[in-house]
Amino acid sequence: MTFTGRLLAGVGIASLACSTFASAAAPVAAGAHTREAAFDAAISSDEQTAWLKDMSSAPNHVGSPHDKANAEKVLAQFRSWGWDAHIETFQVLYPTPISTTLEMIAPTKVTLGGQEPPVPGDPTSAETQGALPPYVAYQGDGDVTAPVVYVNYGMPADYEELARRGIDVKGKIVLARYGAGWRGLKPKLAQEHGAAGCLIYSDPADDGYAKWDSYPQGGGRPDHGVQRGSVQDMTLYPGDPLTPGIGATADAKRLTREQAQTILRIPTLPISYADATKLLAGLQGPLATGGNRGALGLAYHYGGTGAVTAHLAVKSDWSLKTLYDVIATLKGRTRPDEWVIRANHRDGWVFGAADPLSGHVAMLNEAQAMGQLVKKGWRPDRTIVYASWDGEEPGLLGSTEWAETHADELKRKAVLYINTDNNGRGFIHIEGSHDLQHFADQTTGDVTDPETGATLAERARAEILAHEAEKPGSEKDYMVAAAKAGGDLPIGPLGSGSDYSSFLQHLGIPALDVGFGGEDAAGGSYHSVYDSFTHFTRFDDPGLKYGAALSKLIGRLVMRAADAPRVPARYGDFASTVARYVDEVKKLAADQRKQDQAQADARAVHAFRLASNPDAPTAAPEAKAPTPAIDMAALDAASARLTRSAAAADAMLAGEDRLSAATRARIEASLRQIDQVLIDPAGLPFRPWYRNLIYAPGRFTGYGAKTLPGVREAIEERRFDDATAYVGKTAAVLDAYADRLDQAVAMAGTR
Repeated sequence: MTFTGRLLAGVGIASLACSTFASAAAPVAAGAHTREAAFDAAISSDEQTAWLKDMSSAPNHVGSPHDKANAEKVLAQFRSWGWDAHIETFQVLYPTPISTTLEMIAPTKVTLGGQEPPVPGDPTSAETQGALPPYVAYQGDGDVTAPVVYVNYGMPADYEELARRGIDVKGKIVLARYGAGWRGLKPKLAQEHGAAGCLIYSDPADDGYAKWDSYPQGGGRPDHGVQRGSVQDMTLYPGDPLTPGIGATADAKRLTREQAQTILRIPTLPISYADATKLLAGLQGPLATGGNRGALGLAYHYGGTGAVTAHLAVKSDWSLKTLYDVIATLKGRTRPDEWVIRANHRDGWVFGAADPLSGHVAMLNEAQAMGQLVKKGWRPDRTIVYASWDGEEPGLLGSTEWAETHADELKRKAVLYINTDNNGRGFIHIEGSHDLQHFADQTTGDVTDPETGATLAERARAEILAHEAEKPGSEKDYMVAAAKAGGDLPIGPLGSGSDYSSFLQHLGIPALDVGFGGEDAAGGSYHSVYDSFTHFTRFDDPGLKYGAALSKLIGRLVMRAADAPRVPARYGDFASTVARYVDEVKKLAADQRKQDQAQADARAVHAFRLASNPDAPTAAPEAKAPTPAIDMAALDAASARLTRSAAAADAMLAGEDRLSAATRARIEASLRQIDQVLIDPAGLPFRPWYRNLIYAPGRFTGYGAKTLPGVREAIEERRFDDATAYVGKTAAVLDAYADRLDQAVAMAGTR
C-alpha cells in the first residue's frame, strides 16, 4: 500500500545513536556468519523474477480468482520448503464496483472515466478483462450532479484557503489532486465540509512528466493512468469495517454498514489527469497559484461558479468477500513460544508487480533459503512465522483480522514483527520501534549494495551527506551528524499504510518496516494497470538485484532475532528519541502560541484587510482559541528518568555474559514484552483502537506518523484539555517502561 512513506522512511524523527552502548545490542549467535553465507548463496534474483512474472500475470484484487490461486501456490511453496503452513480465511466487507459513471455536463457534455488503455510493449496492460474499473474502496455510493470546485490537495489548509476566498464546497463535487496527505482524507474532509461528491486525480507534478518520462518511454504516470486505492477512514481503525477490534471470522458479531464509522458517505472516484484537464480547463473564479496548482499546461481556477458541472455516480456490491492469509511456521528448537514474525501482503489493485509483489517474492526467497538450512540441520531457537497477507490494499484487512483473532496469543508470544511491502531500487530505508534501531542498523552494515559494492549502511549515510552538500538544510541536523559520525543512522517512526499497524499500534509488539527506494519510478505506476511486470523490470528494479538484497537483509534480521539470547534491543536509542519528541512538542506549543499572538496583532491593525489584493480578495484567517501555556513537567521528568534507566540497563546488558544463566533468563523474560507497556487501554482521542502513546498515524496525515500523538495532535487541533491529560498519560507509560528497565538492572544485582 505505502509508496510515499517508503521514500520518507529514512528522514523520520529519531535519535543519534550513542556509541557508548554499542555492545548492548544482542550479539550475533555463534556460527551465524557461516549460516548467513549459506543463506545468501540460496538467494536468487532469477527465481524472484520468475515468481514475480507469474504472480502478476492477472488481476490480484481481493476476491479475484488469481488472488486465491496465488494463495494456494504460496501455500504449496512453503510446504515444499519444509514449513508447516496453512491458510486462514476471514469474511470481510469489501465493496466492488457494479457501475461507475462520470460525465462533464457543462459547459459541454463529455463522458469521462473508465479503464486505462493498453500501452505498447506492456502485454498485461491489455489483459484487463478480469480487472475492476478504477475505483476507491469504501467510498459512499450515490448519484449526484453538481458544480465542480478545485481544492488543490484537499487537505485542511486548502479548505482554509478556500474559506478566505469566500468559496464554499457545500453541495459541490470537489476535485482534489493526490499528494500532501493520505487519499482517504480527501473525501472525508470534503464530506465534512458538505460536499456532495469527490474526484481525485494524479497531477503530473506529483508522479508524472514533471519527474519522469511518461510510460512507456519512462516510468512516469501516463495521461490516462489512474491511482486506485482505499478511502476507508483508517485513522479510526483499520481492518474489516464491520468487526472493529475482533477477528472477522465466519461467526463474528458484525456491525451494520450504516453503523460502520470507517465507511464514507459521499460518492468518490479516482480519475486520470487527462480527464481532470477537461474539468480544470473550464473552471472560473479565483486563480490558484504557486503551490496550489500542479504542472498541467493551463491556468488552475478554483471554480464553484457553476461554469463546470459534473455527473458522478457509483454503485457497489457490498457483500462479504473471503480473505486468504497464508501462515507458515518453523517451530523453535528451544523457545517455541517466542515468535519472530515476518510478513508481506500479496493482494494488489490490479496486477500489483511493484506493490506488493516485489516485496513478496523477496520474502518467498527467504523462506526457501531458510528451508534449505533446516534440511541441512539448522533449527531456529525461537519460532519463525512467515505470513502472506491478503486484503492489505483495501484497509490492512488480512493482517488486522489475524492479529485481532490471535491478539492474546500474540501478546504472550510475539517478540518482533518485521514488515515489507513494495520494494524498489536505491537506498535502504527503515522505520520502526526505536529500541530496535541499533539492531537494524548493525545489520545494514553486513549486506552489500548491488550497484556500488558498498554496504547498505555506507550508501545510506552517503545519501544524507550528498543531499546536505547539494542543498544545505535539506536534511535534519541529527541525521547529518549521524552520517558524519559513521555509525548508526536514526530510523523513522511508523505511521500507517502497511501491515505493521495492528502489531505495533494496537498490541504493542515492536516492529520494523524495511525497503529500498529513491531510484525507482514506482510512483508513476502506483495502484494502476501499469503496475506491471514490464514496468517493474524496466524502471523499478531491473534484474531484481534489490529484491535479492532485501532478502539478504531481512533474512539476517529474522535469523538473528530468532537465535539471539534476548530481544535484540538497545534502550538508550529509544530514550534519546523520546527526549527529542518531548522537545518537539514543547516547541510546537511555543511556536503555535507565538503565531496566535502574531495573528491577533495583525487583526488589531486590520493588516489582513489592508494587505488583501482587491483583484483577488482574501479574508483574514479564522480566529482561533489562543494556545495556552501547557505544563509539560511530568513529560520532562518521565523522559529524564527514562534516559537514566535506559543507560543503566544498556550498561548492565553490555556485561550480561558475566551473569548466571538463570539471571539472564529472568532478565530476558522481564524485557520480552516491554514495548507493550507503551499501550494505554483507553487509546487515543476519537480512535481508541490506536493505543500506542508513542507512535500513531496522524488523524490528518493518514500514512504519516505522529509521535507522542496524544499530546502532539491535541496541541495541533487546539484540544488543550486533552493535551494536558495526555501529558500525564504519556508520562505514565514512559515511567512504566523505565520501571521495567530498573527491574532488569535490579535482577542483575542479584547475579
